[in-house]
Amino acid sequence: MSARIIDGKAVGAALRREVAARVAALGYRPGLRVVRVGEDPASGVYVRNKDRAAAEAGFDSATIHLPDTTSEAELLATVAGLNADPAVDGILVQLPLPRQINADRVIAAVAPEKDVDGFHPLNAGRLASGLPGLVPCTPKGVMHLLRVAGAATPGARALVLGRSTIVGRPMTQLLLAADCTVTVAHSRTRDLAAECRRAEIIVAAVGRPEMVRGDWVAEGSVVIDVGINRLPDGRLVGDVAFDEAARRAAAITPVPGGVGPMTIACLLENTLEAALARRGG
Repeated sequence: MSARIIDGKAVGAALRREVAARVAALGYRPGLRVVRVGEDPASGVYVRNKDRAAAEAGFDSATIHLPDTTSEAELLATVAGLNADPAVDGILVQLPLPRQINADRVIAAVAPEKDVDGFHPLNAGRLASGLPGLVPCTPKGVMHLLRVAGAATPGARALVLGRSTIVGRPMTQLLLAADCTVTVAHSRTRDLAAECRRAEIIVAAVGRPEMVRGDWVAEGSVVIDVGINRLPDGRLVGDVAFDEAARRAAAITPVPGGVGPMTIACLLENTLEAALARRGG
């Protein structure tokens, strides 16, 4: 079997076009503010990509770049100002933050209705309770990709590799909402390979390059690789050994070009939804 490649670039571009068309029909431009603290190189690339995508989709978007010496109180004051600004519909505080700042306190300070990352405890609780709310962008993007791949989710055995609050836990809730039978695996899971072989859907988000080998993947499964890791030779790879897994899976996402483009597209979708909830349209 040779897997069908799930093209996240194409799916993400289509979603961005859809969002742009909806924005163009509004009588205002949804406001997005990204707060970046310090000079983390990966954050810089990601923020520039967000800025470009938001501008292309017609958003009122800007990045507030603070020095790495910024105190927690100063960052909280910035967030409070954005919470109070009626022109701002979505706020994203770029992680990681410098060590002098408690990220959990900053995330909790963002107004839940403007929390387009979906990380606020209130939004996490709404997701866990099956209530509507802003959903973390990467898991939301994964669900888009599963639909495009034609994955039959009701009753499917789904395995989520990783239990982070950013991907693993919200991913689990979304798969449950799609009627999957979900297993969450993590660093203490016994016989991880056996858990993978049982799964019809695998979502890998552990941050370990090519950890999931081809013989861990069931014939005909759908594999979504959230990981992105840079090897010493400069190559970017996922958490799944792509070439090996592609010989057994029915469909698989590449790295790069799989989940990554969906994260930014879903950020724009979340910002539009936040704007519509606040201002209507």
